[in-house]
Amino acid sequence: MATLQIPRPAATEYAPFHAAYVQAVPDGDVLSFLERQGRETVALLRGVSEKQSQHRYAPGKWSIREVVGHMNDAERVFTYRALSFARSDTTPLPGFDENAWGASSNADRRTLAELVEDFAAVRAATLTLFRGLSDNEIGRAGTASGHRVTVAALAYVVAGHEKHHLKILKERYLS
Repeated sequence: MATLQIPRPAATEYAPFHAAYVQAVPDGDVLSFLERQGRETVALLRGVSEKQSQHRYAPGKWSIREVVGHMNDAERVFTYRALSFARSDTTPLPGFDENAWGASSNADRRTLAELVEDFAAVRAATLTLFRGLSDNEIGRAGTASGHRVTVAALAYVVAGHEKHHLKILKERYLS
């Protein structure tokens, strides 16, 4: 079986608000990038103490635990969209309010170790999902948050979203 290559999506394949995420992903094999990125994120977060994981860089901002919980939630949403569209489901999918989800999550009551374990499991599932798709499925599209998006673009959105939040973690929480 040939190794799936997910092409970099054109700007017409995703919502304008995802452009920064897609553009943040380096050229090359996005699946290899997701795998390496996942390992590096786990290693980084395992170096954060439970006490430090409760840190908020400003009043009203998420704690490190809440950021990781959000990353887990968002990756699940993006990959559900990818699965749905890959299976030719034409049902438009809703957006999600990250702030409402964050406020009602229990991420701050979980340990960082639990959240990191969850992240690793979600990323493993993301990789098996995308690696199991055909070229035809990768090219399919659907509507999410009121915008057309391809399955290929969603792989890049997953990677770019995590890269965005890792940058914030490094600059505002762990520096």
